[in-house]
Amino acid sequence: MKHRFAIASLAFLLVATSSFAQAVYRQVDKDGRVTFSDQPPTASSQPATPRAGNTVSSAVGLPYELRQVTQRYPVTLYTGDECGPCTAARSLLTTRGVPFSERTVKSNEDITALQRLSGQNGLPLLTIGSQQLKGFSDSEWSQYLDAAGYPKSSQLPGGYQNPPAQPLVALAPAAQPAPAAAPTPAATPVPATSSNEPSPSNPAGIKF
Repeated sequence: MKHRFAIASLAFLLVATSSFAQAVYRQVDKDGRVTFSDQPPTASSQPATPRAGNTVSSAVGLPYELRQVTQRYPVTLYTGDECGPCTAARSLLTTRGVPFSERTVKSNEDITALQRLSGQNGLPLLTIGSQQLKGFSDSEWSQYLDAAGYPKSSQLPGGYQNPPAQPLVALAPAAQPAPAAAPTPAATPVPATSSNEPSPSNPAGIKF
């Protein structure tokens, strides 16, 4: 009896431990949208084929498994100037070896675009696929990166660099000054037409 009770207790402990370790579940709907939840996916949930174009240029040259994760769930970090949490967020991604794109929010146009994207103007903002994480939290971000399939330690090749940060709203090219108009040539005076009529200086009316 005691032996059976011990086995049942151990099984319960293993189930409880497994449930705690998998607190975040990744789900992909039929349209390829990715969400994370603490609820396990339903039986009807089926993984979708990643949509074409959902890749980042920085995936080139990465190990196969990391490249697959990066293409399925690209990571983008939105940051601002003089933002301590933004620096900590960047450090977490860099230390862990997560390939990511960075978008800076500085201009009024950037702020407006951020509000449309996330519904707020707080920074930093992290997107993993279509999932948004607002405000930096080391433990929460790590948990979601784990669920997306990113390795816990860097697997980046030596010398790898993320693409340089870009403004959230692309800057319009500066207008080029219009070329100066060419000066209009002065009109050539038309020579006076010689008259065939006699005059005091030309009584015969001679025409040359």
